[in-house]
Amino acid sequence: MTGYPALEIARRMDESSRLVAIDASSAFLDVARQKAAELAGRRIFFRTERARPRLPFAAEVFDLVFSNLGLAESPSPSKTLRDFTRVAKLGGRVVATLPLAGSWQEFTDLYREVLLKHDKLPTLARLDQWLAGLPDAATVEDWLASAGVDDARVDVEEFSLLFKSAREFFFAPVVEYGPLPDWKAIAGHGQELQDVFWYIKEAIDAYFGDRAFEVTIRAGCLSGKKGEQAAAILAAADEPESLTTGEVMLVEADPSEGDEPAVENILDEEDAEELDAFRDDANRTRS
Repeated sequence: MTGYPALEIARRMDESSRLVAIDASSAFLDVARQKAAELAGRRIFFRTERARPRLPFAAEVFDLVFSNLGLAESPSPSKTLRDFTRVAKLGGRVVATLPLAGSWQEFTDLYREVLLKHDKLPTLARLDQWLAGLPDAATVEDWLASAGVDDARVDVEEFSLLFKSAREFFFAPVVEYGPLPDWKAIAGHGQELQDVFWYIKEAIDAYFGDRAFEVTIRAGCLSGKKGEQAAAILAAADEPESLTTGEVMLVEADPSEGDEPAVENILDEEDAEELDAFRDDANRTRS
């Protein structure tokens, strides 16, 4: 989170409203603070926190709980959505966005083609498993139902993202800090990872060398209001309530404090400093 959607929400708030924005990365939040300028520490309060396994807030605190793509990273989205509802006030609204089934299809089609061509069937099975885990609108509606929110709705919008090349695609923040770690895990490690991504890069550049690489995104936006039913579901839940209802301490932390390391490129040292597929090496070939 480097400022979006926190700054956009802040622009729509009245002068008496306050916003608490969290992210696990202090480096991302440093960028967000710079963008927020004088709003930081006055109307927007940035905190280095993780949303898992639970939000670090008491119950029934916020008028609005907004998550941008956070559910997509959760191992149990329905449980995470209930936790979003927990910290919302009675009558407060919960809103979350996430990619739905059908997103990234042009890329995953090429990924599948590469795996079939090179007879990498176990890797193909992992790709199919990942694709099966992308929720559709009906699944998201079930999550809302399990949270018991009122006025539940799921809005779906389809759009395209354009990239000049395979390199630009893989290093775009929406990919690099989005699904790329999953795609790497599917491919494996070491030379196996290097080879698979080299083949994919070659396929993208071969098919789209003279035009933009266009990738479809099916974005879902789910929302609901916390009513008596949601409150009853949370009260009856087996999960222990370790945080009591109360106010949020709006204290802006000193960005220089803490021992969290700076954000590293998602292409970590375990799989080489940079994927060979992205090096400009005219002598590199693959049979």
